[in-house]
Amino acid sequence: MASLEFYTDDIRSRLGTDSGINATMKFDFGKDGVIYVDAKNVPHSVDNEDRKADCTMKISLPNFTKMADGKLNPAIALATGKIRIKGN
Repeated sequence: MASLEFYTDDIRSRLGTDSGINATMKFDFGKDGVIYVDAKNVPHSVDNEDRKADCTMKISLPNFTKMADGKLNPAIALATGKIRIKGN
């Protein structure tokens, strides 16, 4: 399983400095920590500070890894409660 640091760096490199998303998002992995994405400000930032976000996705790190590896369908994960989304 990949680490929180791995996914933080991966999201940071994929997001770039100006994606046009204009929102904040938090991936909440419970006891394993969070990844906070600020795509409102340019340049964008990605870190592990637990702050309020426009949208929060709660998911376990093992399930996030499965989803990233294509082994967990996001729609099924949402329907079965493996992912919970709050906000816009």
